Amino acid sequence: MNGIDPHRAPRGRSGWLRSGRAAGARAAGTLLALGLALGGCASAPPGAPPPDAATRAKDPLQSMNRAVFAFNDALDRAVVKPVAQAYTDHVHAGVRTMIGNVFGNLGDAWSAVNQLLQGKPMLALSDLGRVLINTTIGFGGLGDPASEMGIEKHREDFGQTLGRWGVGSGPYLVLPLLGPSTIRDTAGLPLDWYGDGLQLIDRSAPYWSAYGLRAVHLRAGLLPLEKVVEGAALDRYSFIRDGYLQRRRSLVYDGSPPDDDK
Repeated sequence: MNGIDPHRAPRGRSGWLRSGRAAGARAAGTLLALGLALGGCASAPPGAPPPDAATRAKDPLQSMNRAVFAFNDALDRAVVKPVAQAYTDHVHAGVRTMIGNVFGNLGDAWSAVNQLLQGKPMLALSDLGRVLINTTIGFGGLGDPASEMGIEKHREDFGQTLGRWGVGSGPYLVLPLLGPSTIRDTAGLPLDWYGDGLQLIDRSAPYWSAYGLRAVHLRAGLLPLEKVVEGAALDRYSFIRDGYLQRRRSLVYDGSPPDDDK
């Protein structure tokens, strides 16, 4: 479970500065106004039960989190989701699979590092084996022969590594643009970014385009789940929060969390 990815496709930073400074200023002003407007509406929907003591304990920053959630949601509906939908509609499924395989292969390398940091050398070797097989037989990661051989894929990050060694998750946190997190997972982000295989690319247009493509690809993968969330949740914020926290807890304990863990 790891959380999260979506995969996206931006332009280089210098290109934005050269060709989009005026448009960027207008967009920034629009987004700021949108964020302020949504912040005033970031309360629980009518009919939602008031938070109990357990909810307040895991989400003490709920007012701020709801404002950020509303901002992210509006930005997603206006920009990110339409791009992801266009990506799904116009890029062949086989090509999308290869794109996902390449990014997944890069992720396996960082998973192997975290498996080792968590004191799980055999799983680290398994993930490293996936990287070697998919990079060679899989033509640079375009294919995934490792999965066809029955080598299980894992998704490990530094937030899980911290949890493995007893660091509590801390309060739930919604990050601008990045979405659901916790204090612990947010603390792990700098190392996750440092260990990202895309860091091997020089800081140029291909670097930012690769990050953009990955974000769009990941977001496209979430499109089928939207109807489930919309149909199951009176309060989407609470539904997503609870699902995220349960998934992260399960990942930290490799799918077998203790019953008495809080």
